This record gives sequence, C-alpha cells and structure tokens, in this order.
Amino acid sequence: MAESIAGVQIPDSALAREATDLVRGAASPMLFDHSRRVFLWGSLRGQEQDLQVDPELLYVGALFHDLGLTQHYGRTDQRFEIDGADQAHRFLAEHGITGEPADRVWTAIALHTTPEVPLHMAPEIALLTRGVELDVLGTGYHAVTEQQREAVVAAHPRTDFKNRILAAFTAGTQDRPATTFGTVNADVLAHFLPGFLRDDFVEIIKNSDWPE
Repeated sequence: MAESIAGVQIPDSALAREATDLVRGAASPMLFDHSRRVFLWGSLRGQEQDLQVDPELLYVGALFHDLGLTQHYGRTDQRFEIDGADQAHRFLAEHGITGEPADRVWTAIALHTTPEVPLHMAPEIALLTRGVELDVLGTGYHAVTEQQREAVVAAHPRTDFKNRILAAFTAGTQDRPATTFGTVNADVLAHFLPGFLRDDFVEIIKNSDWPE
C-alpha cells in the first residue's frame, strides 16, 4: 500500500522505490529526511497553486537534489547541484526515461539554489525550488497549514536541522570553493570556512584580458 503523508501520496513505482533505496544508502538520515520533505513541501505547494505535476519526476528530483553533498557522489570540479543533476539524469536513463522529462529533472536539480529563475519554469522545476526554499529558508512557511507541517515533520523530523544542513553545505563545498561563485553557498563558506575569500564579480570584469 502506498504511503501517504499530509495527504500527499509517495510514489510507489519500482523507479521510486529504487530512488529511495539509492539515496537512503548514500545520504545521511538528515539529508534523506530533508529530501523527502522537499518532495512533500513541493507537492503541497503544487496543490495550492493547482499545478499539474509528474509526481515521479518531482520525487526523483527531490531525492537526488543534494546527492552531490554526499561522499560517494560529490566531486570537486563542478557545483554540487550538477553532481546530483547528473546522477538523476543517469538514473532516469537507466529506467528508460530520457529526453525532455529527464532534462526537466536535471534542470530542476541544477537550478535549485538559483533564486527566482526556476519559479518561472516547468512545474517540476518550480516546485523543487519551492520545496527546498520552504524547508531550508522557511519561504512559504504559511502557505501550508499547521496540520500539514506537523504531519510532514512527524514523518521526517527536523532535529537541529538548521545547523546540520549548514554543516552539510560546508562539508560538501569546502573542497571546491571556487564552484560556489555566484551561488548561495559562497555565503556558507564565508561563515564557516576559515580563510575563504570570495571571487569578486567586479574585479573579474576589471581584470579581464580585454584592454579597454
């Protein structure tokens, strides 16, 4: 029987179950709970906005969105968001989902820390960002009811979540600090990584090879 949390049915296909097992095995319990909450918040925001969404695609996007912060899937040569996007794209291809639907999930994950832009894109892309922003930033906190919040958090607790997610962002980006340029994670490293110096957009322009 499919699981339902706060009135949202968790996808129970073979693909969804395999995605759950993969992420549960690779991520910490904190990141796994966060990723499931992101799916639930995104789904609830979609209901509120009467958006038609593919729940399987949103589920895979939510589960894989922070996979680049894990030891197994994190790289040092690109943004952690792209790590998760690439893995989701491969996973979907292995299950026969290619082309635009797989690209939609890739885009949703790759852009989930880029403010505003995803909200103007396909529902799965917009709702992944809505879910992340609600869980991490509290954006849209009152767009879901108190009863919905309680049900989601009862299923996937937020134990010391603010501090633990900041620690995960730091650990997942400190070996590739240059990849945080232009992203919100530059703020994280500025707070928590001793000696971190941000790249400066203005200085990059002024010091470019152009002579004028």
